[in-house]
Amino acid sequence: MIKVGDNLPAATLMEFMEVEGDGCSLGPNPVDVAKSTSGKTIALFALPGAFTPTCSAKHVPGYLENFAAFKEAGVDEIWCVSVNDAFVMGAWARDQKTAGKVRMLADGSATFAQATGLTLDLSSKGMGLRSNRYSMLVKDGKVASLNIEGPGKFEVSDAATLLAQAKG
Repeated sequence: MIKVGDNLPAATLMEFMEVEGDGCSLGPNPVDVAKSTSGKTIALFALPGAFTPTCSAKHVPGYLENFAAFKEAGVDEIWCVSVNDAFVMGAWARDQKTAGKVRMLADGSATFAQATGLTLDLSSKGMGLRSNRYSMLVKDGKVASLNIEGPGKFEVSDAATLLAQAKG
C-alpha cells in the first residue's frame, strides 16, 4: 500500500472536458499522473463512485467550497479520482459544477487504485472493485500526507482535514 514519502504510481487517468480548449479535445483525454504532478502540489481525493450519496453530498462539495483556501495554501490543482469511466465523471462534473475547480479523473479499470493498494471490493453490492475513500497531498509526484478512511466512514478524507495539512 502506498504511504507518505512514496511516489505516485505510473498510471494514466482519463478526463472528459466539458468545453474544448487549450489544445484539449472534449475527450476522453489521457492524464499521465507522473507528468501532471511534476512540479505541482495536488490535493487528491478518491472515492468509491460518482453519484453515490456521500460522495455527491459531502466529499466533492467540501473541496469545491474550499477551492480558494486550497489555492491560498499553495495547492495548484484539486483532483477527484474514481473508478468510473470518463463519460460518467464528465457528467458528474457537470452535475457538481466542478469546472475550473476540481478535475474529475476517471480510473476506469481501477489501475491507479490497484497500483496504490487502496482498493475496496464492492462486488457484493454489484459495484465490483473500486477505490477506497481517501485523500492525499501530493508534492512533485510524492505523497506528502495520506488520509485513509475506514470502511463506511467519512472522517479524515474531507476537505477540511487535507486543507489543514496543506497549510501545515
